[in-house]
Amino acid sequence: MSATTLAGAAPAAPGAVSRRHFLGFMTMVLGMFMAILDIQIVSASIGDIQAGLAASPDEASWVQTSYLIAEIVMIPLSGFLSRLLSTRVLFTISAAGFTLFSLACATATSLPVMIAARAAQGFLGGAMIPTVFATAFLLFQGPRRASVSVLIGLTATLAPTVGPTLGGLLTETFSWHWLFLINVPVGVLIAAVVWTTMDIDRGDPRLLGRFDWIGLAAMAVFLGSMEYVMEEGPRWDWLDDPTIAAFAAACLLAALVFFWRAFTRQDPIVELRAYGNANFALGSAFAFIVGIGLYGAVYLIPLFLGRIRGYNSLQIGETMFITGLAMFLAAPVVGRLSRVVDLRLLLAFGMATTAVAMWMTAELTAQSAFGELWLPLSLRGIGTMFAMVPVNQLALGTLPPAMIKNASGLYNLMRNLGGAVGLAMINTLVIDSSASHRLHLSEATNWARPGVGSTVDAIAGALSSRLGEGAGHAALARVSGMITQQALILAYNDVLVVIAGLFALAVPLVLFIKAPKPGGGGGAAH
Repeated sequence: MSATTLAGAAPAAPGAVSRRHFLGFMTMVLGMFMAILDIQIVSASIGDIQAGLAASPDEASWVQTSYLIAEIVMIPLSGFLSRLLSTRVLFTISAAGFTLFSLACATATSLPVMIAARAAQGFLGGAMIPTVFATAFLLFQGPRRASVSVLIGLTATLAPTVGPTLGGLLTETFSWHWLFLINVPVGVLIAAVVWTTMDIDRGDPRLLGRFDWIGLAAMAVFLGSMEYVMEEGPRWDWLDDPTIAAFAAACLLAALVFFWRAFTRQDPIVELRAYGNANFALGSAFAFIVGIGLYGAVYLIPLFLGRIRGYNSLQIGETMFITGLAMFLAAPVVGRLSRVVDLRLLLAFGMATTAVAMWMTAELTAQSAFGELWLPLSLRGIGTMFAMVPVNQLALGTLPPAMIKNASGLYNLMRNLGGAVGLAMINTLVIDSSASHRLHLSEATNWARPGVGSTVDAIAGALSSRLGEGAGHAALARVSGMITQQALILAYNDVLVVIAGLFALAVPLVLFIKAPKPGGGGGAAH
C-alpha cells in the first residue's frame, strides 16, 4: 500500500491537506500546464522553426509529432513509475528532464537534434499530466475536490487553447527559441518546490524486480506506431504508403503482445482492470471525444485563419484567445455548480453546448473573421469547461484509491488519443471533402453558366495593363484559385459538422453514468 497511499493515511477531511502539500500540488498543476502547453505552443510558429532549421514543411511537422508520440507512451507508464518511485521523485525527475530538454530544443541547430530533444521533452514531461490527476484524487475530498477538479479541468483545456496565442506572441516579439527558453526558469522552480514539499507517499522498489520490460517495449511500439499512423496517414494515403503500412502492422502485432501481457501478468506495465468500472469506461469515452473537439478545433480554426484569411501567428493567437478567456470566466461558475448540481447534468450541458458551438462555427466563409467567430469560439470554451470538469470526477470518482494512479494515466491517454484520432480524421476529411467540392464547383463553373464569362473577362481586363496578352490565362488561374479556396472552406465546414455530430451523439451516454459517492476515487483507505 505504500506506493498508493499517503504518508500515514489518506486525508479524511477537507482540512487535512497542509499548506505545504497544497503549495506543492499547485506547483504540480503549473508543471502540467507547461507539459500540455508545449503540445500546441509550436503550432502557430512551425514556419519560423522550419526556416530556422532549414527544414521542409513535411520535416518540420515532426517537431510536433515527435513530442506527441513520446508523450503518449509515457502517460500510461506513469502509474507504474509513480508506484515504483513515489509521486515526489517521479514528478521531480519529469520536471527536471522536461526543463533540460527544453533548453536543448532552444539551442538546436539542426532538425535531427530538434526532433530528438522534442521526443525526450515529451516523454519526460508526459509523466506530469496524469500524476497531477492522481494526486488531486488522493489529497482532496468533498467540496475541495470539486474546486481542484475545476482547476485541473481549466488547466488541461486552457493550455492547448492559449498555446498558439502565447507561441505567436513569443515568436513575433523575440524568436522561436523562446517557445522553449520560457520553460527553463519555470521548470527549475517546479522541480525544486515539488522535491521539497510533496512527500505524500513512498515508492515500492520491489516493483522493479517485477518490471515487465517486454510489456514496456510492446506498449511503446503499439502507441508510438499508432500515433505515427494517425499523424502521417492522411498525408501519405494511409496504407497505400509502404512506410505507413509497416507501422500499422507493427502497431497491430505490438498491441497483441501488450494486451496479452497486460491480462496475463500479475504486475503488468499498465493495469487495465479500471475499465471494468462502468463510470471509468464511459468517462474515458467522453475524454476521447473531448480530445477530438479540444485538439481538433485548436488545429482547424488556426488552419483556416492562416490558409484562407492569411493571418500571421500573432493574429491567429489573438483570435483564438477568446476561447481561452471564455474558459477562464466559466471556470468559477462550473466550480460552484459542481457542488450543488448533478455532475451528469453539467456534462450533458457541456457536450451539447460544444456541439452547438461547432455547428455555429461551420458557417465559415472567405470573409469570416473575429466578428463572425467570437460567439461560437466563446461557446466552445464554455462547453469544453462544462464537459471537462465533471467528466474528470465522474470517471475517477468511483474507483478505489489503489487504482487511481494507473487509471489516471489511462484516462489522460484517452484524451490525447482522441486528439490524435481527431487530427487524423480532420486531415483525411479535409483532403477528401475538398477534392469532392472542387470537382462539383469546377463542373458548375462552365461557360454556359451566366456570369462566368463576364467574371473572367472582368478579371482579365483588370490584369491586362500589367500582363498584356497573358491576362486571359492569369484570369483563368485566378478563378481556379477561387474554386480551390471555396472548396477548402466547404471542407472545413464539413469537418466542423462531423465534430458537432460526435458531441451531440455523446449526450445520451450520460444516462448510463452513475453519480460518484462521497469519498470515492481516492477517499480514505480503510
